[in-house]
Amino acid sequence: MSEITYVRGDATVPSAKGVKVIAHVCNDIGGWGKGFVLAVSRRWPEPEAAYRAWHRDRAANDFALGAVQLVRVERYVWVANMIGQRGVRTGSKGVPVRYEAIDTALGRLADRATELNASVHMPRIGCGLAGGKWSRVEPLITERLVRRGIPVTVYDHGD
Repeated sequence: MSEITYVRGDATVPSAKGVKVIAHVCNDIGGWGKGFVLAVSRRWPEPEAAYRAWHRDRAANDFALGAVQLVRVERYVWVANMIGQRGVRTGSKGVPVRYEAIDTALGRLADRATELNASVHMPRIGCGLAGGKWSRVEPLITERLVRRGIPVTVYDHGD
């Protein structure tokens, strides 16, 4: 069984051959405008447009915690919008991250990545604005993706 590969760089420019899925965590209230999504939107307009339409039409679709939306942005590149945080602010119920939702979304992502024969690329999902702890997220990635033989690369931005 392989492990997660950690690299310095930009997760929107995955360093791998073949089909790639760039995975990130979104909130459940339709907000898109801070954090990693800004880097995604600088490269491609489709993931934001698809997420906003998915949220807008949520009464008629599966938009909810744990859901995943795959958006093709290039011939061999997809973006996975994963609903893994409740709201956007830390409040009386704690930080926005929802580990159970990320776990469910990663399971769904694993199914799609397997179908596409894709590697998965991501920042430290759920650990930025969502307020999560990597020590809680990393085992979910290992369990849902790595154990199924899906190559995973995590990108740390900056120096």
